[in-house]
Amino acid sequence: MAQGVRASVKDVRHRLSVGELGSAPIVLGLVLIWIVFQGLNDAFLSPRNLSNLSVDIVGTGLIAVGVVFVLLIAEIDLSVGSVSGLAAAAFAVLNVRNGVPEWLALIIAMLTGAAVGAVHGVFVARVGVPAFVVTLAGLLGWNGLMLYVLGASGTVNLDDQGLVATLTSYYFSQAAAAYSLAALGTIAYFLASYQEARRRKAAEVPSRPLSRIALRTAVLMVIAFAAAHVLNQFQGLPLALLIFLLIIVCLDFVLRRTPYGRQVFALGGGIEPARRAGIAVERVRISVFMVSGTMAAIGGLFLASRITSASQTSGSGNLLLNAIAAAVIGGTSLYGGRGRTWSALLGILVIQSIASGMALLGIQAAVQFMITGGVLLAAVVLDSLTRRSQRAHGRA
Repeated sequence: MAQGVRASVKDVRHRLSVGELGSAPIVLGLVLIWIVFQGLNDAFLSPRNLSNLSVDIVGTGLIAVGVVFVLLIAEIDLSVGSVSGLAAAAFAVLNVRNGVPEWLALIIAMLTGAAVGAVHGVFVARVGVPAFVVTLAGLLGWNGLMLYVLGASGTVNLDDQGLVATLTSYYFSQAAAAYSLAALGTIAYFLASYQEARRRKAAEVPSRPLSRIALRTAVLMVIAFAAAHVLNQFQGLPLALLIFLLIIVCLDFVLRRTPYGRQVFALGGGIEPARRAGIAVERVRISVFMVSGTMAAIGGLFLASRITSASQTSGSGNLLLNAIAAAVIGGTSLYGGRGRTWSALLGILVIQSIASGMALLGIQAAVQFMITGGVLLAAVVLDSLTRRSQRAHGRA
């Protein structure tokens, strides 16, 4: 283990020297935020508040996961807030007003998001309209369609015992559920890291030594079991958090372990080089916007579940800004080619932690916006400095 610590310290120093900071700054920032708010109000790290925080991050976090995909190809999607509201409205109207079964209305709502993303992707990839313009038009147009779908009443209340409402209200109260998830996550991480190290060693490229993998696994295990213990002190493992983590893991696998994921990263390095490498650029760009639209729809359903209704304010407010900020603050580069689905989790944890701490302290939302804006600016500046350092060392 000591050897693993020394190797990790050496690796960190090397990464810092060449500008590869990874997620270290955001993790340290998150820890600092938690320490400050806990010092100001000892209820911040209470099981109740952390459990609520773990559910509050899900809706916006899922939307941010889709934004990560778009940012990876150096594009932007400004319509995700409106798409999330449209999906929630479509589900509510189909299920509540027209009696469509919840499972079918749920599928139609997600397909709506995918279809919207496909429309955006076609205009961007095939027509050549800048993504900023296409999705800005989508922000306005899909919001208008949502208002039209909702009709004169403007609000549709969901069945508080229904499938969608259960997404954010159900908890696995058995202590074994949270601890089992922590154990499975730790084991899966170790096995995945070990297999990757074996493959890299077989290919005669640099790989992590077993001691370093063991150290990382031990740190993850401590964090996972501590989180499980805290959740079990309140109501147990939230279903919403479980779904969020599963989606992150699955999409992370898609990005890092599949040919499609490698094509997405390659596209972030430049369209022409990707085209010359034989990548179907148009197809990949369209698919990325479809992923963004689908994740926006799923996130919108979770946000509707949280308040058990869809209304004219669904998808509005600072939702769009928070989703994009979460992806960027979590470490996804605005310049494309760098980021992970876990970026959305880290970023939304920072944003929602600030919101939760401010609420506990009774500080007005205006201050929260200013702080979040400052954190976002710091993340973008750090991203720019990192790219400059990597370019100086021939890594960008």
